[in-house]
Formats: sequence, C-alpha cells, structure tokens
Amino acid sequence: MAVANLRISLDTKFIILMGTALVSREWRVSDDPVPYHAAVADMEARVAAIKAREAPELVWLLEHPPLYTGGTSAKPADLLNPQKLPVHSTGRGGQYTYHGPGQRVGYVLIDLARRDADVHRYVHDLEEWLIQTLARFNVRGERRQGRVGIWVTENDGRENKIAAIGVRIRHGITFHGVALNVDPDLSHFAGIIPCGIKEHGVTSLAKQGILVSMPEVDSALRAAFDAVF
Repeated sequence: MAVANLRISLDTKFIILMGTALVSREWRVSDDPVPYHAAVADMEARVAAIKAREAPELVWLLEHPPLYTGGTSAKPADLLNPQKLPVHSTGRGGQYTYHGPGQRVGYVLIDLARRDADVHRYVHDLEEWLIQTLARFNVRGERRQGRVGIWVTENDGRENKIAAIGVRIRHGITFHGVALNVDPDLSHFAGIIPCGIKEHGVTSLAKQGILVSMPEVDSALRAAFDAVF
C-alpha cells in the first residue's frame, strides 16, 4: 500500500540471494499523519512478506491523526468519551491508548525466530529502546512492575507515563510497537483511562521542558535502536 511522503533508508546494501534482493532492515519515516487502518493494512502485508523472505525487516516512524485504539484487553468502561475521537479496535496487546500529532509512533516488524528471542525479551528490548532514547534528552525513563510502558517520576513524586508499548506477533514476526509522547495534545488522553491505569497520568518531552523537533527524536530513536537491537 502506498503511503504519501515517505523517507526510506536501508541499513545495508542489497544482497542478491536466489534472485531476490534482501536487506537486513528498512527504516521508513512518514512525514504526514498516516490513517490508522492504512498503517495496519501496510503492516499486515509486510509481515507476510517478511515471513516469505520477500522483504526486509522494518522500523516505521510515523504519526496518526487523533484517535483512540483499543487492544485485545480493552475494557469498555475505560473508554470514557467515545464521541470525542474516532475509536479503532486493533489486534495488538494492551488496552486503550491515544495516538495523534506530536506523538512519535514506532512500528517494529522483525523476525524473532531469526534472532532466537522470545516475547518477554522482545518487550524488554522495546522498553530499553525507549529508555535509551529518552536518556539522549536527559530524561530518565523507567520501568514499573505491573505497569506497561515507560514512566517518568516528577519532582513531587508523581509518576506519569511518557511512552506506551503494544505489540502483536504473527508467524514469529512482530508488528505494532511503541508510542513516545513528544508534544501531543495531552488533553485527548482524558477521553480514556490510558492502558487501564487511572492512578497515574501522562506526560511528554515538551511537558518535561524538552523542546525538540521530530527529526531530532527520530535520530535519537534510530541510534538507540541500533544500540539495543
């Protein structure tokens, strides 16, 4: 599926194997917000191509128009205002979350079998990817037992989520991924109980006083990804 305004780079040169051009990993950056259904359809097609070894692994950095997504564990009661924004049911793990401009979504499509990695290790690596990305902006992101995502401890001791994680695996291939709050409209989170956690709030790099451009965030994400994966 074609998506407008893409920037694509490849980690290695092409290798010709049995008449098929393969590369280790593709990086894709979409400059315009990508409709959610279009992104999911694109990922599903790519999963099939990776499984068939007809395409390389993919890391796709993008934004979505304002919307809510409900994962496989989403509870209807956690959707507080279904009229506020479009709502999409999705096959990723997790509960309700918000996507919108100012939030960098990273969809990661890799073959776990080739890496001899299990799901728990993969999620841990996604967390580490986000933690190392935030560290590049002098923000301390932390894991919390029993709470999915990456958290920031405020000066008054409150803990707010700065990044969410939701994954799906098909035929050993991962898709969906992470969402890092750079400078989104945080008021949109009021329409849901994010990830089913109502005792804590959400934050962003901007709210932490870190004013950076999306290309700067992308550069940090790529450097951290290469270090972790």
